[in-house]
Amino acid sequence: MPRALTSLNAKEVKFLRSALTEENAFMTTRDCLQWLEHRRKQTHVQIEQIPFAKLRKWYFDKDTGNLRHESGRFFSIEGAHVKTNYGFVSEWSQPIINQPEIGILGIITREINGILYFLMQAKIEPGNINYVQLSPTLQATKSNYTKIHKGASPEYLEYFTDSSKSRVLSDQLQSEQGARFLKKRNRNIIVEIDDNILLKDNFCWLTLGQIIRLMEYDNVVNMDTRTVISGIQFGSLCPEQIELYIKSDFHRKEHTMFQPDILTSMFDNTSARNTIDDIISWITGLKTRYELNVENVPLNSVREWQKDDYAIHHKTKNFFSVIAVLVEIENREVASWTQPLIRAAQEGIISFLMKKFSGVSHFLVQAKLEAGNFDILEMAPTVQCITGNYRNAPSDKRPPFLDYVLNAREDQIKYSTYQSEEGGRFYREQNRNLIIEVDDSFPAAVPDNYIWMTLNQLKQFIKYNNYLNIQARTLLSAIGLK
Repeated sequence: MPRALTSLNAKEVKFLRSALTEENAFMTTRDCLQWLEHRRKQTHVQIEQIPFAKLRKWYFDKDTGNLRHESGRFFSIEGAHVKTNYGFVSEWSQPIINQPEIGILGIITREINGILYFLMQAKIEPGNINYVQLSPTLQATKSNYTKIHKGASPEYLEYFTDSSKSRVLSDQLQSEQGARFLKKRNRNIIVEIDDNILLKDNFCWLTLGQIIRLMEYDNVVNMDTRTVISGIQFGSLCPEQIELYIKSDFHRKEHTMFQPDILTSMFDNTSARNTIDDIISWITGLKTRYELNVENVPLNSVREWQKDDYAIHHKTKNFFSVIAVLVEIENREVASWTQPLIRAAQEGIISFLMKKFSGVSHFLVQAKLEAGNFDILEMAPTVQCITGNYRNAPSDKRPPFLDYVLNAREDQIKYSTYQSEEGGRFYREQNRNLIIEVDDSFPAAVPDNYIWMTLNQLKQFIKYNNYLNIQARTLLSAIGLK
């Protein structure tokens, strides 16, 4: 280990070495793309939208209109009435997914020839745009892994439920989309094993560097992988250690994709514009200023939403709709089923603005309120919205910085891909993910519910529950590509 990294613990160095390694004797990055395409072609998949009347084992409650599974598990579509003093709209009603159980999003790792490899799955979800995406080793709701569906147990489940079989490297409770789920969280966990295990069909070993590289491609790495990867901690270094590291053989021979200013933002915890205490005070003050009152109401009483044979939708056709699908996937625990899915009205945009202060890259973070948030506000990207909802809105009703993002020059765009939302609940939904570097003319002063943070600070807050939303985490997981 180079002298510059001696302040990092062994786990952080393992993660860092894997993040900077794309060479893989088992499967190259190009081979992985071809393997995913082969799985897509070889697996029978049929997804068909159906009328609600053809849902099997799902029903609309005769009193409330709530859409439920007959087992009482999985999830339900209910109504929510929201009142708040945040934003442009102070009161509204909407359908919302209620899934109170905590699922597992888990990745098994193993050190091979000094490099930490991640066991990844080519998984088909009914709502995926391209059906097959790179998923965690285990991606399962509690209803799934306790076999409420009467199907088989998920592969490798025992490594996450039996502590004698693995040791934990990262373990967090993280939120899902607050605009769609009611206080939903999953356990994001990475474990390490020592012994070789049988490689099942649809699984492969990849380095962290390969996974990050694959995030350059549209809709290859699924949302659940991105949120688990975002929680990986690389530790902190002082400026002198960072300079030594940049000049070290370790850094050069690993073909790092990080630029020096991004490296400093990732590792330095001394040069930030705002301290951690400043950030905690900022978010705490906003949580005491803003109110979020969410009342569960019957789905059939949600105002301005309409139901027909095929969909529940807003009267304007904006936002999203609830539909029903028939699913046939040959390699799943259950081969055929029906279920509700959420279909977005349009593609969205998720973007961080990035600006250098004293040579250190900072990201403009928004404190965003959404109906299903666990604790009123979460840290979100600078811009997070469905652009179609604001296309004809007056300037004072448009999200701050949206026009800047939409009109960014090509040379400012440091990262740009389309990434899918979770295909088990959302139907072919993708958002454009952007990281845009602003120039010196961009003002340092920002609205009250925005703040500048370094990558090191954002990573520190990911360690704790309910600070960074899933959109912020999915963007952070790809940092280092440019």
